[in-house]
Amino acid sequence: MRERPKIPRARARLSERLLLWISKGRRIDGLWVGTAADESSPVLRPVEEAHGLIKRYDRIRYDRLVHDFDRVWVRVLPAARGSFNYLLNACQIDERHVLADATRPELIALTIVHEATHARLMRCGIGYEEKLRARVEAVCARRELAFAAKLPDGQQAHAEAALDLTYSPDIWSDASRQAQIDEDAPAALRHLGVPEWLIRFIMVKAPYSRKAVRMARRLRGMAGKVRRRRS
Repeated sequence: MRERPKIPRARARLSERLLLWISKGRRIDGLWVGTAADESSPVLRPVEEAHGLIKRYDRIRYDRLVHDFDRVWVRVLPAARGSFNYLLNACQIDERHVLADATRPELIALTIVHEATHARLMRCGIGYEEKLRARVEAVCARRELAFAAKLPDGQQAHAEAALDLTYSPDIWSDASRQAQIDEDAPAALRHLGVPEWLIRFIMVKAPYSRKAVRMARRLRGMAGKVRRRRS
């Protein structure tokens, strides 16, 4: 059987490394769990509860995922509840998803399980190219279903995971993903505290919306760091 080639790991963007540097967090069983949000945000508590659920009800999976990632990082992600940042070896979770009233710790745990599957696939040389994307996402969704089945009150988690298997493969295309990001960019920018006049200006330059969200995220994080240093 031919071995798959390893996926090269380049260096993350300077802006991301800076944002990570000013983020705060703590280690849970050796895994860094942190956030780019300011100190007043309660965003880490439900993420820690989600970790506890995985550890309690699926210990084998938990022992794997603490080695799959170097960190779990809560930040603003346009058009995504979560993502695997290969360059930082990080499970990223959208801050808005974590803070939403409808998001229970079980759903955050699903996101962590999903992204851990991406990490393991990448380690096996299976990337995220457009032609593979629908199949990769289906594998991740099935891992979510397997985890949800172990929860004592996992009906909502099971329904959420099953929904991922109903999507058309076209939703994972590059064009579809970019359209989703551009559509969500204004809401992401508002969450980061960007004023409306600047959002309107940015959206005129829609192809650059992702860069704008990254810039706003970095500026907010730096401002928080300055506040923490002054306090």
